Amino acid sequence: MSEQIFKLPDLGEGTVESEIGEWFIKVGEFVEEETVVGTMMTDKAAVELASPVSGTVIKLAGEPGDIVAVGAALVVFETDGASTAAKPDEPAPAAEPDTKGSEPFLDVSEPNKKGSDPVSDIDEPRGRVITSPAVRRRAKEADIDLSLVPGRGPGGRIQRKDFDNYLKSRAMGFEVAQAATPSTAVKEIKVIGLRRIIAERMAKAKQEIPHFAYVEEIDITELEALRKHLNNRRNNPTERLTLLPFLGLALIRALKEFPQCNSTYDKDRNMLLQHAAVHLGVATQTPDGLKVPVIKHAEMKDIDGLAAEIRRVTQAARDNTATKNELTGGTITITSLGKLGGIASTPVINMPEVGIIGVNRAVERPMVFSGQVAVRLMMNLSSSFDHRFVDGYDAAAMIQRIKEMLEHPATIFLAN
Repeated sequence: MSEQIFKLPDLGEGTVESEIGEWFIKVGEFVEEETVVGTMMTDKAAVELASPVSGTVIKLAGEPGDIVAVGAALVVFETDGASTAAKPDEPAPAAEPDTKGSEPFLDVSEPNKKGSDPVSDIDEPRGRVITSPAVRRRAKEADIDLSLVPGRGPGGRIQRKDFDNYLKSRAMGFEVAQAATPSTAVKEIKVIGLRRIIAERMAKAKQEIPHFAYVEEIDITELEALRKHLNNRRNNPTERLTLLPFLGLALIRALKEFPQCNSTYDKDRNMLLQHAAVHLGVATQTPDGLKVPVIKHAEMKDIDGLAAEIRRVTQAARDNTATKNELTGGTITITSLGKLGGIASTPVINMPEVGIIGVNRAVERPMVFSGQVAVRLMMNLSSSFDHRFVDGYDAAAMIQRIKEMLEHPATIFLAN
Protein backbone atom coordinates (compact mmCIF):
# COMPACT_ATOMS: atom_id res chain seq x y z
CA MET A 1 0.00 0.00 0.00
CA SER A 2 1.30 3.39 -0.96
CA GLU A 3 0.40 6.37 1.21
CA GLN A 4 0.92 10.05 0.47
CA ILE A 5 0.79 12.59 3.31
CA PHE A 6 -0.38 16.10 2.51
CA LYS A 7 1.17 18.32 5.17
CA LEU A 8 -0.19 21.73 6.14
CA PRO A 9 1.93 24.27 4.23
CA ASP A 10 3.14 27.61 5.55
CA LEU A 11 0.24 30.02 4.94
CA GLY A 12 2.44 33.10 5.35
CA GLU A 13 2.87 35.96 7.83
CA GLY A 14 4.71 33.74 10.32
CA THR A 15 1.78 31.34 10.74
CA VAL A 16 2.80 28.35 12.89
CA GLU A 17 -0.64 26.76 13.12
CA SER A 18 -4.06 27.11 11.55
CA GLU A 19 -7.66 26.18 12.27
CA ILE A 20 -9.59 23.75 10.09
CA GLY A 21 -12.40 25.80 8.59
CA GLU A 22 -14.28 23.30 6.44
CA TRP A 23 -13.73 19.97 4.67
CA PHE A 24 -14.96 19.45 1.12
CA ILE A 25 -13.86 15.79 1.14
CA LYS A 26 -14.42 12.79 3.39
CA VAL A 27 -12.66 9.54 4.29
CA GLY A 28 -13.12 6.93 1.58
CA GLU A 29 -13.62 9.47 -1.19
CA PHE A 30 -11.43 9.48 -4.29
CA VAL A 31 -9.93 12.93 -4.97
CA GLU A 32 -8.29 14.16 -8.15
CA GLU A 33 -5.08 16.18 -8.04
CA GLU A 34 -5.73 19.93 -7.66
CA THR A 35 -9.17 19.33 -6.14
CA VAL A 36 -9.88 21.78 -3.32
CA VAL A 37 -9.97 19.61 -0.18
CA GLY A 38 -11.00 22.27 2.33
CA THR A 39 -10.22 25.60 3.92
CA MET A 40 -7.83 26.59 6.68
CA MET A 41 -8.41 29.75 8.68
CA THR A 42 -5.72 32.35 9.20
CA ASP A 43 -6.23 35.42 11.36
CA LYS A 44 -7.63 37.27 8.36
CA ALA A 45 -9.12 34.90 5.82
CA ALA A 46 -10.10 31.40 4.76
CA VAL A 47 -7.42 29.80 2.56
CA GLU A 48 -8.45 27.05 0.14
CA LEU A 49 -6.00 24.14 -0.14
CA ALA A 50 -5.81 21.82 -3.15
CA SER A 51 -4.74 18.19 -3.16
CA PRO A 52 -1.18 17.65 -4.46
CA VAL A 53 -2.02 14.09 -5.63
CA SER A 54 -4.84 11.90 -6.90
CA GLY A 55 -5.90 9.26 -4.44
CA THR A 56 -8.37 7.99 -1.88
CA VAL A 57 -8.71 9.83 1.42
CA ILE A 58 -7.89 7.49 4.29
CA LYS A 59 -7.38 10.01 7.09
CA LEU A 60 -8.20 13.64 7.90
CA ALA A 61 -6.37 15.68 10.53
CA GLY A 62 -9.49 16.54 12.52
CA GLU A 63 -12.84 18.27 12.56
CA PRO A 64 -13.65 21.92 11.69
CA GLY A 65 -12.42 24.04 14.57
CA ASP A 66 -9.41 21.84 15.35
CA ILE A 67 -5.94 23.38 15.24
CA VAL A 68 -3.22 21.91 13.00
CA ALA A 69 0.45 22.86 13.16
CA VAL A 70 2.32 23.87 10.01
CA GLY A 71 4.12 20.78 8.72
CA ALA A 72 1.76 18.36 10.41
CA ALA A 73 -0.25 15.79 8.43
CA LEU A 74 -3.45 17.34 7.09
CA VAL A 75 -4.72 14.60 4.75
CA VAL A 76 -3.43 11.07 4.15
CA PHE A 77 -4.12 9.57 0.70
CA GLU A 78 -3.89 6.04 -0.64
CA THR A 79 -2.45 6.33 -4.13
CA ASP A 80 -2.00 2.77 -5.36
CA GLY A 81 -5.57 2.54 -6.75
CA ALA A 82 -6.57 -0.23 -4.35
CA SER A 83 -9.44 1.76 -2.90
CA THR A 84 -13.02 0.64 -3.45
CA ALA A 85 -14.04 4.23 -4.08
CA ALA A 86 -15.07 4.85 -7.67
CA LYS A 87 -12.85 7.02 -9.80
CA PRO A 88 -14.22 9.51 -12.31
CA ASP A 89 -13.05 7.35 -15.28
CA GLU A 90 -14.34 4.06 -13.86
CA PRO A 91 -17.86 2.75 -13.29
CA ALA A 92 -19.17 2.59 -9.76
CA PRO A 93 -18.32 -0.69 -7.94
CA ALA A 94 -20.94 -3.31 -7.24
CA ALA A 95 -23.40 -2.14 -4.65
CA GLU A 96 -22.23 -2.73 -1.10
CA PRO A 97 -23.76 -1.64 2.19
CA ASP A 98 -23.00 2.03 2.75
CA THR A 99 -22.31 2.27 6.45
CA LYS A 100 -21.86 6.03 6.32
CA GLY A 101 -25.08 6.87 4.57
CA SER A 102 -23.32 8.40 1.57
CA GLU A 103 -24.53 7.80 -1.95
CA PRO A 104 -22.43 5.82 -4.47
CA PHE A 105 -20.58 7.74 -7.15
CA LEU A 106 -22.94 9.15 -9.78
CA ASP A 107 -21.54 9.12 -13.31
CA VAL A 108 -23.03 12.28 -14.78
CA SER A 109 -22.38 11.03 -18.31
CA GLU A 110 -25.11 8.39 -17.84
CA PRO A 111 -28.87 8.92 -17.49
CA ASN A 112 -30.19 9.40 -13.99
CA LYS A 113 -30.55 5.85 -12.61
CA LYS A 114 -32.10 6.71 -9.26
CA GLY A 115 -35.63 6.37 -10.59
CA SER A 116 -36.57 9.99 -10.03
CA ASP A 117 -38.60 12.02 -12.48
CA PRO A 118 -36.74 13.91 -15.21
CA VAL A 119 -35.58 17.34 -14.09
CA SER A 120 -34.79 20.56 -15.91
CA ASP A 121 -31.30 21.73 -16.81
CA ILE A 122 -31.04 23.61 -13.53
CA ASP A 123 -31.16 20.27 -11.70
CA GLU A 124 -28.48 18.56 -13.84
CA PRO A 125 -25.64 17.39 -11.54
CA ARG A 126 -22.15 17.96 -12.78
CA GLY A 127 -18.58 17.17 -11.79
CA ARG A 128 -16.24 19.10 -9.53
CA VAL A 129 -17.80 22.20 -8.00
CA ILE A 130 -15.70 25.37 -8.01
CA THR A 131 -16.86 28.14 -5.68
CA SER A 132 -15.91 30.18 -2.62
CA PRO A 133 -16.03 29.00 1.02
CA ALA A 134 -18.82 31.53 1.64
CA VAL A 135 -21.06 29.99 -1.02
CA ARG A 136 -20.27 26.49 0.22
CA ARG A 137 -21.26 27.53 3.73
CA ARG A 138 -24.54 29.08 2.54
CA ALA A 139 -25.32 25.96 0.53
CA LYS A 140 -24.64 23.76 3.53
CA GLU A 141 -26.91 25.86 5.74
CA ALA A 142 -29.68 25.77 3.11
CA ASP A 143 -29.15 22.03 2.42
CA ILE A 144 -28.49 22.74 -1.27
CA ASP A 145 -26.46 20.37 -3.46
CA LEU A 146 -24.00 22.69 -5.19
CA SER A 147 -23.63 20.26 -8.10
CA LEU A 148 -27.14 21.36 -9.12
CA VAL A 149 -26.27 25.07 -9.25
CA PRO A 150 -25.21 26.40 -12.68
CA GLY A 151 -21.92 28.27 -12.39
CA ARG A 152 -21.36 31.07 -14.88
CA GLY A 153 -18.00 32.26 -13.62
CA PRO A 154 -14.59 31.34 -15.10
CA GLY A 155 -14.27 27.58 -15.47
CA GLY A 156 -17.86 27.09 -14.32
CA ARG A 157 -17.19 28.70 -10.94
CA ILE A 158 -20.35 29.30 -8.93
CA GLN A 159 -20.47 32.96 -8.00
CA ARG A 160 -22.62 34.47 -5.29
CA LYS A 161 -25.12 35.80 -7.85
CA ASP A 162 -25.38 32.33 -9.41
CA PHE A 163 -26.32 30.86 -6.03
CA ASP A 164 -28.79 33.69 -5.35
CA ASN A 165 -30.44 33.13 -8.76
CA TYR A 166 -30.73 29.42 -8.05
CA LEU A 167 -32.43 30.09 -4.71
CA LYS A 168 -34.87 32.47 -6.43
CA SER A 169 -35.72 29.86 -9.06
CA ARG A 170 -36.41 27.30 -6.33
CA ALA A 171 -38.64 29.77 -4.52
CA MET A 172 -40.94 30.27 -7.53
CA GLY A 173 -43.19 27.34 -6.52
CA PHE A 174 -45.93 27.55 -3.88
CA GLU A 175 -45.90 25.50 -0.71
CA VAL A 176 -48.96 24.42 1.24
CA ALA A 177 -49.09 26.22 4.54
CA GLN A 178 -49.10 23.90 7.53
CA ALA A 179 -50.59 24.51 10.92
CA ALA A 180 -48.10 26.09 13.25
CA THR A 181 -46.80 23.83 15.99
CA PRO A 182 -44.49 24.79 18.84
CA SER A 183 -40.90 23.79 18.26
CA THR A 184 -38.39 22.73 20.88
CA ALA A 185 -35.53 22.37 18.41
CA VAL A 186 -32.13 23.72 19.42
CA LYS A 187 -29.49 24.21 16.74
CA GLU A 188 -25.94 23.82 17.98
CA ILE A 189 -23.47 26.01 16.09
CA LYS A 190 -19.80 25.43 16.76
CA VAL A 191 -17.94 28.73 17.03
CA ILE A 192 -15.10 28.23 14.57
CA GLY A 193 -13.29 29.99 11.76
CA LEU A 194 -13.79 33.70 11.23
CA ARG A 195 -16.61 33.83 13.78
CA ARG A 196 -14.23 32.47 16.45
CA ILE A 197 -11.58 35.02 15.48
CA ILE A 198 -14.12 37.86 15.63
CA ALA A 199 -15.34 36.70 19.05
CA GLU A 200 -11.82 36.49 20.45
CA ARG A 201 -10.79 39.89 19.09
CA MET A 202 -13.92 41.65 20.29
CA ALA A 203 -13.54 40.18 23.77
CA LYS A 204 -9.85 41.06 23.88
CA ALA A 205 -10.50 44.63 22.69
CA LYS A 206 -13.13 45.22 25.38
CA GLN A 207 -11.02 43.57 28.08
CA GLU A 208 -7.78 45.39 27.33
CA ILE A 209 -8.89 48.78 25.97
CA PRO A 210 -10.63 51.38 28.17
CA HIS A 211 -13.04 52.69 25.54
CA PHE A 212 -13.97 56.37 25.58
CA ALA A 213 -17.17 56.90 23.59
CA TYR A 214 -18.20 60.23 22.10
CA VAL A 215 -21.34 60.98 20.04
CA GLU A 216 -21.99 64.18 18.11
CA GLU A 217 -24.85 65.16 15.79
CA ILE A 218 -24.02 66.77 12.47
CA ASP A 219 -26.15 68.78 10.06
CA ILE A 220 -25.32 67.23 6.68
CA THR A 221 -27.95 69.11 4.66
CA GLU A 222 -25.34 70.98 2.60
CA LEU A 223 -23.17 67.88 2.28
CA GLU A 224 -26.07 65.85 0.93
CA ALA A 225 -26.91 68.63 -1.57
CA LEU A 226 -23.28 68.60 -2.77
CA ARG A 227 -23.26 64.81 -3.01
CA LYS A 228 -26.42 64.78 -5.15
CA HIS A 229 -25.07 67.59 -7.35
CA LEU A 230 -21.84 65.68 -8.02
CA ASN A 231 -23.72 62.44 -8.71
CA ASN A 232 -26.02 64.16 -11.19
CA ARG A 233 -22.94 64.98 -13.25
CA ARG A 234 -21.91 61.30 -13.45
CA ASN A 235 -23.13 59.02 -16.21
CA ASN A 236 -21.76 55.82 -14.70
CA PRO A 237 -23.93 54.66 -11.76
CA THR A 238 -21.01 52.71 -10.30
CA GLU A 239 -19.10 55.97 -9.79
CA ARG A 240 -21.81 57.62 -7.69
CA LEU A 241 -20.62 58.89 -4.33
CA THR A 242 -21.97 57.83 -0.95
CA LEU A 243 -21.43 59.80 2.25
CA LEU A 244 -18.57 57.52 3.29
CA PRO A 245 -15.78 58.98 1.11
CA PHE A 246 -16.68 62.51 2.28
CA LEU A 247 -16.38 61.36 5.89
CA GLY A 248 -13.14 59.56 5.07
CA LEU A 249 -11.65 62.65 3.47
CA ALA A 250 -12.70 64.83 6.43
CA LEU A 251 -11.18 62.30 8.85
CA ILE A 252 -7.91 62.28 6.92
CA ARG A 253 -7.77 66.08 7.06
CA ALA A 254 -8.53 66.11 10.78
CA LEU A 255 -5.85 63.54 11.58
CA LYS A 256 -3.19 66.02 10.47
CA GLU A 257 -4.22 68.16 13.45
CA PHE A 258 -4.70 65.20 15.80
CA PRO A 259 -1.97 62.70 14.83
CA GLN A 260 -2.25 60.89 18.18
CA CYS A 261 -5.53 59.42 16.91
CA ASN A 262 -3.75 57.89 13.89
CA SER A 263 -1.71 55.49 15.99
CA THR A 264 -1.34 51.80 16.76
CA TYR A 265 -0.21 50.26 20.04
CA ASP A 266 2.58 47.68 20.02
CA LYS A 267 1.80 45.83 23.24
CA ASP A 268 4.89 43.62 23.13
CA ARG A 269 7.23 46.63 23.05
CA ASN A 270 4.91 48.92 25.02
CA MET A 271 5.31 51.40 22.18
CA LEU A 272 2.78 53.76 20.61
CA LEU A 273 3.39 54.05 16.85
CA GLN A 274 2.18 57.36 15.43
CA HIS A 275 1.74 57.03 11.66
CA ALA A 276 2.27 59.71 9.03
CA ALA A 277 0.31 57.62 6.51
CA VAL A 278 -3.42 57.02 6.94
CA HIS A 279 -4.25 53.38 6.28
CA LEU A 280 -8.03 53.60 6.49
CA GLY A 281 -9.94 50.50 7.59
CA VAL A 282 -13.55 50.13 6.44
CA ALA A 283 -15.55 47.71 8.60
CA THR A 284 -17.52 45.51 6.19
CA GLN A 285 -20.24 42.95 6.83
CA THR A 286 -19.67 39.86 4.67
CA PRO A 287 -21.33 36.44 4.36
CA ASP A 288 -18.46 35.08 6.48
CA GLY A 289 -18.72 37.75 9.19
CA LEU A 290 -17.18 41.15 9.92
CA LYS A 291 -13.99 42.00 8.03
CA VAL A 292 -11.97 45.22 7.93
CA PRO A 293 -10.30 45.74 4.53
CA VAL A 294 -7.76 48.55 4.51
CA ILE A 295 -7.19 51.38 2.04
CA LYS A 296 -3.44 51.95 2.14
CA HIS A 297 -2.22 55.56 1.93
CA ALA A 298 -5.72 56.99 1.89
CA GLU A 299 -4.17 60.43 2.47
CA MET A 300 -2.88 60.36 -1.13
CA LYS A 301 -6.35 60.02 -2.70
CA ASP A 302 -8.94 62.55 -3.81
CA ILE A 303 -12.69 62.05 -3.30
CA ASP A 304 -13.11 59.87 -6.41
CA GLY A 305 -10.02 57.80 -5.70
CA LEU A 306 -11.10 57.22 -2.13
CA ALA A 307 -14.63 56.27 -3.21
CA ALA A 308 -13.28 53.83 -5.80
CA GLU A 309 -11.00 52.17 -3.26
CA ILE A 310 -13.81 51.85 -0.72
CA ARG A 311 -15.90 50.08 -3.36
CA ARG A 312 -13.04 47.84 -4.42
CA VAL A 313 -11.77 46.65 -1.04
CA THR A 314 -15.22 46.15 0.49
CA GLN A 315 -16.32 44.06 -2.51
CA ALA A 316 -13.10 42.05 -2.31
CA ALA A 317 -13.83 41.38 1.37
CA ARG A 318 -17.38 40.25 0.57
CA ASP A 319 -16.43 37.86 -2.24
CA ASN A 320 -13.41 36.55 -0.34
CA THR A 321 -10.80 37.76 -2.85
CA ALA A 322 -9.13 40.33 -0.58
CA THR A 323 -5.41 39.71 -0.08
CA LYS A 324 -3.78 39.47 3.33
CA ASN A 325 -2.18 42.86 2.72
CA GLU A 326 -5.64 44.35 2.11
CA LEU A 327 -6.91 42.95 5.42
CA THR A 328 -4.06 44.13 7.64
CA GLY A 329 -2.16 47.25 8.60
CA GLY A 330 -4.96 49.72 9.35
CA THR A 331 -4.25 52.81 11.45
CA ILE A 332 -7.87 53.96 12.05
CA THR A 333 -11.26 52.53 11.06
CA ILE A 334 -14.63 53.81 9.83
CA THR A 335 -17.71 51.68 10.42
CA SER A 336 -21.22 52.16 9.11
CA LEU A 337 -24.45 50.17 9.30
CA GLY A 338 -26.01 52.21 6.51
CA LYS A 339 -29.79 52.44 6.81
CA LEU A 340 -29.61 50.28 9.95
CA GLY A 341 -27.29 52.81 11.61
CA GLY A 342 -29.71 53.78 14.38
CA ILE A 343 -29.43 56.92 16.50
CA ALA A 344 -26.13 56.13 18.20
CA SER A 345 -23.76 53.20 18.66
CA THR A 346 -20.62 52.29 20.61
CA PRO A 347 -18.20 50.80 18.05
CA VAL A 348 -15.48 48.48 19.33
CA ILE A 349 -11.92 49.55 18.50
CA ASN A 350 -10.08 47.39 15.96
CA MET A 351 -6.88 46.47 17.81
CA PRO A 352 -4.09 47.58 17.66
CA GLU A 353 -5.62 50.87 16.47
CA VAL A 354 -6.65 53.51 19.01
CA GLY A 355 -9.73 54.99 17.34
CA ILE A 356 -12.83 54.11 15.32
CA ILE A 357 -15.51 56.38 13.83
CA GLY A 358 -19.07 55.06 13.45
CA VAL A 359 -21.66 56.49 11.06
CA ASN A 360 -25.32 56.47 12.11
CA ARG A 361 -28.46 56.85 10.02
CA ALA A 362 -29.25 60.25 8.51
CA VAL A 363 -32.79 61.51 9.22
CA GLU A 364 -34.69 64.73 8.56
CA ARG A 365 -35.62 66.62 11.73
CA PRO A 366 -36.97 70.07 12.59
CA MET A 367 -34.05 72.18 13.80
CA VAL A 368 -33.49 75.82 14.63
CA PHE A 369 -31.42 77.13 11.73
CA SER A 370 -30.50 80.82 11.35
CA GLY A 371 -33.15 81.71 13.95
CA GLN A 372 -35.92 79.78 12.16
CA VAL A 373 -37.34 76.29 12.53
CA ALA A 374 -36.38 74.34 9.41
CA VAL A 375 -36.19 70.73 8.28
CA ARG A 376 -32.54 69.68 8.26
CA LEU A 377 -30.85 66.38 7.48
CA MET A 378 -29.13 65.26 10.69
CA MET A 379 -26.68 62.42 11.29
CA ASN A 380 -24.79 61.28 14.38
CA LEU A 381 -21.17 60.24 14.50
CA SER A 382 -20.44 57.66 17.20
CA SER A 383 -16.75 57.31 17.98
CA SER A 384 -14.63 55.26 20.36
CA PHE A 385 -11.05 55.94 21.40
CA ASP A 386 -8.43 54.15 23.50
CA HIS A 387 -8.44 56.30 26.63
CA ARG A 388 -4.92 55.15 27.51
CA PHE A 389 -3.49 57.13 24.61
CA VAL A 390 -6.19 59.56 23.47
CA ASP A 391 -7.49 62.07 25.99
CA GLY A 392 -11.21 62.80 25.98
CA TYR A 393 -10.60 66.45 25.10
CA ASP A 394 -8.51 65.55 22.04
CA ALA A 395 -11.06 62.97 20.90
CA ALA A 396 -13.90 65.46 21.20
CA ALA A 397 -11.87 68.19 19.50
CA MET A 398 -11.13 65.94 16.52
CA ILE A 399 -14.80 64.99 16.09
CA GLN A 400 -15.73 68.68 16.29
CA ARG A 401 -13.21 69.38 13.53
CA ILE A 402 -14.80 66.68 11.38
CA LYS A 403 -18.24 68.13 12.17
CA GLU A 404 -17.11 71.57 10.99
CA MET A 405 -15.89 70.21 7.67
CA LEU A 406 -18.98 68.07 7.01
CA GLU A 407 -21.33 70.97 7.82
CA HIS A 408 -19.33 73.23 5.48
CA PRO A 409 -18.29 70.64 2.86
CA ALA A 410 -16.29 73.02 0.69
CA THR A 411 -13.69 73.11 3.49
CA ILE A 412 -13.07 69.37 3.04
CA PHE A 413 -11.36 70.15 -0.26
CA LEU A 414 -9.18 72.98 1.05
CA ALA A 415 -5.52 72.19 1.66
CA ASN A 416 -4.55 72.15 5.35
